[in-house]
Amino acid sequence: MLYYLFQLSDLFHGSNLAKTFHVFQYISFRAMGAGLTSFLLSLFFGKSVIKRLIMLRAGQPIRTAQDLHRSFALHEDKQGTPTMGGILLVGSVLLSTLLWARLNNPLIWIAFFTALYLGGLGFLDDYLKVTKKKSAGISSRQKFLLQSLLAVIITVVFMCTPSLSLAAQELYIPFLKGPLIAHLGVATFLLYLLVIVGASNAVNITDGLDGLAAGCSVMAACAYGVFTYVSGNIKVATYLQIPHNPYAGELSVVSIALAGAALGFLWWNCHPARVFMGDTGSLAIGGLLGVLAISCKQEILLMLVGGVFVAEALSVILQVASFKLTGRRIFKMSPLHHHFELSGWKESTVTIRFWIMAIILGILGLVTLKLR
Repeated sequence: MLYYLFQLSDLFHGSNLAKTFHVFQYISFRAMGAGLTSFLLSLFFGKSVIKRLIMLRAGQPIRTAQDLHRSFALHEDKQGTPTMGGILLVGSVLLSTLLWARLNNPLIWIAFFTALYLGGLGFLDDYLKVTKKKSAGISSRQKFLLQSLLAVIITVVFMCTPSLSLAAQELYIPFLKGPLIAHLGVATFLLYLLVIVGASNAVNITDGLDGLAAGCSVMAACAYGVFTYVSGNIKVATYLQIPHNPYAGELSVVSIALAGAALGFLWWNCHPARVFMGDTGSLAIGGLLGVLAISCKQEILLMLVGGVFVAEALSVILQVASFKLTGRRIFKMSPLHHHFELSGWKESTVTIRFWIMAIILGILGLVTLKLR
């Protein structure tokens, strides 16, 4: 919306005011504006959102010892802390995107729809948990089907959009200049399903400690802010020998808006948390990261940049598989952050060390831009 202010520069041609309006056409300027806006929205509206959630008695149900089949329950002191705080995070991203992005870009609306869809799905899940006073909301099967439906919709949109369909079927991996597979065909549906549903659930699993998912999301979003920007710039993309998508650059506005919103949300979500993002926020964040990765053709790299999320998800998969096959547990408890807690690490220690790993992995992801 604010992008079109640059057109006013023609009315003040040659003046300093013209230069002021002219900067609105630059993606880098608008991305920074979106990040700052979403941060301030999360920061300033956080207190009122928390009060509203408390009034609605939207307290977080905590798994009990019976649920865990253990002799204790972790974090019982968090019982009743308001959840569904993802409304604040997702709302800040969407509003900032509307203000700062160029709205005639199809990828902006794909990202917007993804955040709205998964945020709505997560809200429904959180609402059921709160009203039932149980830690279980929508069944895993129903959630997977609804997430898969979104992945199918997004795949169809990419495949049916002439300007996006050809690149959508290419598969790139780090360190290679050209595509590993130039034409995925029907397998594109499987790729997008794995990326969107996998990323969405991985962030959701990570959201188990105060500030953990929000802090890790900041670095991942910043990294994809860079990836989308360089992918949309033909000169930079050609120089770095990465796939060029003329529409992808505008998604850096969404990426940095997500980073800013997560950072602002962290103000209220850091230990001891005054609010949890719930599935409302975690599902939307993961889905957005998946769409960003797809749009700049860095799907495989998401496994590195979002390595903390991947490790958390894998710990659950391995734990379940090991217990079913051998009757033994690999970890003291899954997801992985609980394993370290039971190993003697304090909650804040686990969170900060995971943040450090997220920063390192994000930097390593950016380094791959030059290693081709």
